[in-house]
Amino acid sequence: MVYKNCRTSSGEKVDIETKNGKITTIASNIQADDAQDMHGAYIVPKLVDCNVRLKDGVLNATNIKKVANEAKKGGVGTIVLQSDSTPRIDNEIVLEFAQNSTKDIKDVDIQIAINALLDDLSLANIAILLKKGGIAPVMSTFAKNNIAMKVAEYVKMYKTTLFVKAEDNSLVSQGVMFEGDVSSKLGLAGIPELSEVVHVSRMIEIARYYGIAIGFQSIASPRSLDMIQKAKNEGVDVRAEVSLHHLLFSDEACEDFNTTVKLDPPLVEESMRKKLVQKLKNGEIDTLTLLHRPSSPVNKEVAFFDAAYGSSALAEGYGLYYTKLVKSGIIDFETLIELTVENPLRQLAKKAPRLEVGESIEKFLALDVEASYKIENSNSLYNGEEIFGKITELQ
Repeated sequence: MVYKNCRTSSGEKVDIETKNGKITTIASNIQADDAQDMHGAYIVPKLVDCNVRLKDGVLNATNIKKVANEAKKGGVGTIVLQSDSTPRIDNEIVLEFAQNSTKDIKDVDIQIAINALLDDLSLANIAILLKKGGIAPVMSTFAKNNIAMKVAEYVKMYKTTLFVKAEDNSLVSQGVMFEGDVSSKLGLAGIPELSEVVHVSRMIEIARYYGIAIGFQSIASPRSLDMIQKAKNEGVDVRAEVSLHHLLFSDEACEDFNTTVKLDPPLVEESMRKKLVQKLKNGEIDTLTLLHRPSSPVNKEVAFFDAAYGSSALAEGYGLYYTKLVKSGIIDFETLIELTVENPLRQLAKKAPRLEVGESIEKFLALDVEASYKIENSNSLYNGEEIFGKITELQ
């Protein structure tokens, strides 16, 4: 098969020849009888998202297949299922069940994160769970210092990355959105920025002391990014993930008690959102996530205080990233690939695919950025919007 009139993420125009699923030639004007005209579509690697949850947080085979289908539709080739599901992935039995539920799924690489903490915030058997195939431990900073330090020792021993959700138990449990003018206006309990910032600082020092790698999940505070960047400059192996939603929406979207935008972490005020965008442009964000966390209507169509956290985005992945970040001029295509493919895979100790001879073509897809479609998903922050980027699978 020869794919003609393609573009790379840098914009270079090429033809690509494949045989038995492998790229055999990348050149200009390849002649072949079985050529397929791609009409200028970009040939790009499939996305990676390290922060994915199942519908209503319920871990079962049906929900795993559903999230795999959504990922494939959105051009996401690798996902990391988070461990704070029901049941929690904090023991061998649940981990094995989750792994068995992914065995028949071929189009999407589903990795399973393990919970470093048990439900009572004591230490899970991290060593066994990693040996059994868990991709990496995830820890909420609900953990006390002595437990967090033990987790760090295991991470150092197994030379893996510790994914951290920076949050304060006493502050998060009291609020349902960001603490600010909008929360006051709506009469809703707020979660202060300090809930995240304090624990980012704490975990940076643990990373520094033990010499381990930490990936901070879904950072929402620009102040947290300042501290992470400073630590990186000092040689500490810490990385920051930010969700697409926090770059595009502020807490003003919660007005009229819109439960669709009730997220965890909560959307921050507009001035902070603008700073997040600037830090993206400055290269101070390492990875992006769609923060996929879909909910049934019964859990969303209730009062804001009682509504479930999260929204759906995985099925529109490439289209959203391209339309909102590249087409809008915030970042270029190569930077998008770095943030959504290369850096996430590096955190998982996996090699990013390269568009070169010998590589599997199935790791890539064609993205037609001239084609658009309308999102029709009531559980999406972008419901009703037109986005650009039609996906075609390659073989």
